[in-house]
Amino acid sequence: MIVAIDGPAASGKGTLARRLADHFGLRHLDTGLTYRAVAAALLAQGLPLGDEAVAIEIARNLDLAQMDKSVLSAHEIGEAASRIAVLGGLREELVRLQRSFGDLPPGAVLDGRDIGTVVCPDATVKLFVTASPEARARRRTDEMLSKGQEANYASVLEDLKRRDERDSKRTVAPMKQADDAVLLDTTEMDIETAFQAAVDIISRAKDT
Repeated sequence: MIVAIDGPAASGKGTLARRLADHFGLRHLDTGLTYRAVAAALLAQGLPLGDEAVAIEIARNLDLAQMDKSVLSAHEIGEAASRIAVLGGLREELVRLQRSFGDLPPGAVLDGRDIGTVVCPDATVKLFVTASPEARARRRTDEMLSKGQEANYASVLEDLKRRDERDSKRTVAPMKQADDAVLLDTTEMDIETAFQAAVDIISRAKDT
């Protein structure tokens, strides 16, 4: 079984995906971390983010087991990842890696921007998880402050809007809801409510 979860940044899809994977006994991959890992390597080596050949080589040697979310969650890495995500050749390489992860038994929950449309178009069930920009900015700000990081709500909101624009309007694999995906708007939901709603959707899909 493959569960594809797409949606914009700070919509809650990552937390939801991890919990769903645990609940259904599946493996989990945050595909955004693969882009972040490549971006982090480019930044660490002082290489230009537009150097696609080097980015592809890094992607080919990426070890999914070594991706450290706590390190890769840094704001500057996320911004760089959003910029390299427009590189078509890099996306092709990472999509191959992501698909191979999903193909292994017993299945997986993959979350990102283009899982249901590009990476796993034949997924058992697809969710598009979203929330208003304001709700997402508040969540991201609260998360950063809880970790002792500096955060300004207005700046976070503007950053999220820029990323939404870039992700949804890029020419290669833009972020959008798949035609057969179920929309889950978490603006007014806490994580427990969103989790139960997702479990119900996936359970129904499994039984059909």
